[in-house]
Amino acid sequence: MKCCVLGTGSWATGLSQVLCDNGIKVAMYGIDADEIDDINRNHRNARYFGDTEIHPDIVAGSDARLALSAAEVVVIAVPTKAVGEVLTRVKPFIERGAIIVNASKGFDPNTNCRMSDTIRAIMHDRGDVSIASVIGPSHAEEVILRKLTAICAVSTDAEVARTVQRLFSNSYIRLYICTDEVGAEYGVAIKNIIAIASGILVGQGYGDNAKAALVTRGLAEMIRFGCAKGGKPETYVGLTGIGDLVVTCFSYHSRNYQAGLAIGRENGIAKFMKNNKKTVEGIYSCKVIYDELKNYSFEMPLVESMYEVLFCNRTPSEAIKELMERPLKTE
Repeated sequence: MKCCVLGTGSWATGLSQVLCDNGIKVAMYGIDADEIDDINRNHRNARYFGDTEIHPDIVAGSDARLALSAAEVVVIAVPTKAVGEVLTRVKPFIERGAIIVNASKGFDPNTNCRMSDTIRAIMHDRGDVSIASVIGPSHAEEVILRKLTAICAVSTDAEVARTVQRLFSNSYIRLYICTDEVGAEYGVAIKNIIAIASGILVGQGYGDNAKAALVTRGLAEMIRFGCAKGGKPETYVGLTGIGDLVVTCFSYHSRNYQAGLAIGRENGIAKFMKNNKKTVEGIYSCKVIYDELKNYSFEMPLVESMYEVLFCNRTPSEAIKELMERPLKTE
């Protein structure tokens, strides 16, 4: 079997190695010449993993037709803002009957759609392909070192999810099947917002008590919104809910957490936005959720406060004070 991985970033490299470890031929497709050369010549991706060696059988290139030729599985591992453009570009080269596996987390900035819906819209005339996602608590920095990880193979088609489960599972990464596409994809987007808030708390000097409260109340907001969109409550007590929320809110590997840390230390977003060059999915996800929240009668105080910090120049210290002084209520 052959798999094509779209992207040459950290998660693309981590997933490529998992597949190679499982005896699958992997071709990575990307546009960054330095990353491609590093993967092919040095069996490294130093931009993300320093001197860590990656599987020597991984090959990378910038020829989409060649990379996708005979590929039965296509993994999308590029930033969400690039998914639509990249998939449209390579669509003519995707083989009939292929499974498209999304590994990007967030919303399409052109449509505000979940990633599976974006993929479905682009591939609407290709009834011969299947769509799935790999979602759950995972940092590429640990996967590349083959540290124990558990995530979900998500698809509305259980058989497709089962195929993806078998493709990726091995002695250090275990996949569970989830058919709640809506719930899982909203969970993975909202947890990035809460992770920024977690970093802000630490940047402001708060400790474990505050983070525990944030994660708990953040989970409540995730369930509230996800179920309103059609997700299942049980999804949010699993790997794509609380699991992903915990790892992102407590790990220095998380870009969203690191962004929040910088914002919290400066007590404002201006300096971070001026200097940041990394993709921080939670910032755009916050805007999408905040805008959609206007269609519902319930509140999401954490998301609303984060929107004010990220888009209205409110200081984190002011936002935290207001949250703590909200009217008292039952949990």
